[in-house]
Amino acid sequence: MTEVLRAERVSKTWHPGTPGAVRAVRDASLAVAPGETVVVTGPSGSGKTTLLAMLGSLLAPDRGRVLFEGRDLAALADAERRRVRLVRIGFVFQRALLVPQLTARQNVALVPRVAGVPRARAFARADALLERLGMAARAAARPRALSPGEQQRVAVARALAAGPGLVLADEPTAHLDADTGTRVVDALRSLAAAERAGLVVVTHDARLAALGDRVLRLDDGVLSPVRP
Repeated sequence: MTEVLRAERVSKTWHPGTPGAVRAVRDASLAVAPGETVVVTGPSGSGKTTLLAMLGSLLAPDRGRVLFEGRDLAALADAERRRVRLVRIGFVFQRALLVPQLTARQNVALVPRVAGVPRARAFARADALLERLGMAARAAARPRALSPGEQQRVAVARALAAGPGLVLADEPTAHLDADTGTRVVDALRSLAAAERAGLVVVTHDARLAALGDRVLRLDDGVLSPVRP
């Protein structure tokens, strides 16, 4: 099976060489196939966000490497790495982080527009994603008029708007109630699978493990399989 992402023994230590040094991630390896959902569970402070940042090239590992679509992200020129993050990797964060002055539709179209996609095509893509997420009727609403769950659905649509090969979700249910959070992540999983995008969700919510094709646990920086 072709891999969209492979991390090979990546490690990250904060404040190295000091008494307060923290080994956030220790020799972590994983691979993600197109359309596959991998859930990484673990308590707060276990290194999940650090791991996700390295997978998405927001943070360089101290050791090891991350291959995305067969290319070593660290070996790319800065401009190319930024382009990969913009177009080929979608991000969903703890909060929706929508642009408050823009409508839901405009927020979703923003990434493809910045990437150079023609306006009509970008908005057609936004409309299609909002429809699939049950948000078509709220497309003209601005973030302040949306519930937290609706805002996060818009964030899911935005993450997929440019047609990425990989989506990374960092505690996407942190500010949602349990039922809403599960529905949002299930919608993200279903949509990513339909788009053949790999999906990695890091969460301290063990209930989300049921949504993963594979489940891993990160504890004290050590990544291990729960359900291979």
